[in-house]
Amino acid sequence: MSSNLTAADALACASRSYEVQQLAARLAACADQADAVLSQLVRLELQGWQSPAGRAYRTALSLQAASLRRSRNALQDAVAVLLRHAQNVVLSSGRRGS
Repeated sequence: MSSNLTAADALACASRSYEVQQLAARLAACADQADAVLSQLVRLELQGWQSPAGRAYRTALSLQAASLRRSRNALQDAVAVLLRHAQNVVLSSGRRGS
């Protein structure tokens, strides 16, 4: 098998890398939206509401915030993995056929 990289191969790798980068950007936007929602949840805590209903509300809200925080962190981790993969696609194009 030839180890020469053709222009078409390089273009295909660059195109795949770009598509992976676009996906990473969309996931990063989702993580940013999750951050915005988390900020809004913090403002809704209503610390002054001290009745049992208020405490139950804050407990439910904190559980939702924790879940959203974990999801946001997973999205950020996925962005990092996708960006590394996009870089590896470009780097692996030079090793094609070896």
